[in-house]
Amino acid sequence: MRALNNLEPKDVFYFFEEICRIPHGSGNTGMISDYLVQFAKERNLVHFRDEAGNVIIIKEASEGYSDHPAVMLQGHMDMVAVKKPECPIDMEKDGLKLVVDKDRLMAEGTSLGGDDGIAIAYGLALLDGAYAHPKIELVITVDEEVGMDGARALDVSPLTAKRMINLDSEEEGIFLSGCAGGARVNFYLDYEKKLRQGILCEVSINGLKGGHSGEEINKERGNAICFLGRVLAKLSGKLDICICSLWGGVADNAIPVLAKAQILLTGYENGSSRQKVMRGEFSQQECLTLFRHMCEKLDRELKQELDQKDGAVYIQANTIDISESIKEENAIEEQESERIIRFLNVLPHGVLSMSAAMPGLVETSLNPGLLRMDGSEVSIGVSVRSSIDSAKKALIGQLQSMAGLAGAKTDVTGEYPGWMYRKDSLLRDKMLEIYRKMYYEEPTVRAIHAGVECGLFVSKMPDLDCVSIGPNMQNIHTTEEELSISSTQRVWNYLLELLKTL
Repeated sequence: MRALNNLEPKDVFYFFEEICRIPHGSGNTGMISDYLVQFAKERNLVHFRDEAGNVIIIKEASEGYSDHPAVMLQGHMDMVAVKKPECPIDMEKDGLKLVVDKDRLMAEGTSLGGDDGIAIAYGLALLDGAYAHPKIELVITVDEEVGMDGARALDVSPLTAKRMINLDSEEEGIFLSGCAGGARVNFYLDYEKKLRQGILCEVSINGLKGGHSGEEINKERGNAICFLGRVLAKLSGKLDICICSLWGGVADNAIPVLAKAQILLTGYENGSSRQKVMRGEFSQQECLTLFRHMCEKLDRELKQELDQKDGAVYIQANTIDISESIKEENAIEEQESERIIRFLNVLPHGVLSMSAAMPGLVETSLNPGLLRMDGSEVSIGVSVRSSIDSAKKALIGQLQSMAGLAGAKTDVTGEYPGWMYRKDSLLRDKMLEIYRKMYYEEPTVRAIHAGVECGLFVSKMPDLDCVSIGPNMQNIHTTEEELSISSTQRVWNYLLELLKTL
């Protein structure tokens, strides 16, 4: 039984539900790409798929519109696939469980993927139906959420349109006409593990709100990876720590809500001396009491500090072994663990500067969004954004200098250009005119700190005139993501009316 049968517009929500049945997290877009190609084949539509998996579907103009210039509609097929720890859904293999609550459409225990599944649903509904429109070139890219890799790889030679409506925005009535450029800076810290003795514990940062590292970065929400570094640094002042494992975040462009570390406690401060596990005076009870007391104190401090911003944060600290006995585990030795902890502790995050040209707009920011350990290195992925290219490059240089001081290696991936505001835009003028006629309201033209693919399209097609729109969404890239049903219908009605006039 379909969950969205009774929602309007029916054809849009039909295709949205079809999309939600197919796993399509970033890096796992093969099945959704296949679905789009099959859609085009079944309707005898001209289509192209490149090696990256990007799909272009073309539908000729409807009757009476053959003399109108073509219009490109564009969105991306991947979603930020996150779920609650207790959720049984495997987001690599399973579809989503959709939930309708009055005007809200959500997914149970997971992100919804309204960003940017709604663009696909709008596009497919348009191509499937008998609507009035000029020639439509629907472009659906892969892996936007991990650095706009699809748009970067896209061959634009099949495209003829000089006007593009990007459908990757989350506020109805907002007409995006510019965005920040960005990149991902990756850090790599080498390590070596050896068998060591100590008390095996786990420390985790939980309960944060998270959100999109562009759209929500100005809300000063907590970053779980940075808080983990802070907590471990505090603990290492009183305790000797050997790192066993580190983990945090799900994507560089999502503010991380969870980060955790498994550590061996191999010594502790006792007055003016340090008691080591290999010495006879080491007390497991004293060591654990100090560990728990410090974690409780840090938990109170974070709750108080973030009370008005992200007050549900909490630190969970447990021993892995119920017996709380001394274990022998593979771990990084104390001095090398201290180097890694210090590096985590100095990682900056959040807003670095605000725009003077456009009040309220974040100019430059960064977000450590991924923390992983494998075989021989700790890797950290950081999203860097700025509306000023020189500021973006300067920040990347600062991070590379910081890495050099810590003996870490770096590389820069997924760099994409900003989208410069275009003073004269016939497309935007027409879109604003239609919006005023339909809703008797003055729409808002805005640039944003988040990245959209328009910048990459314009870099390949310099004459391209583009605007980004979309229905109301909240809490994208989180398990609390929601899509407004009524807004989805209004934007659909607006899109149909707009296409009649272009």
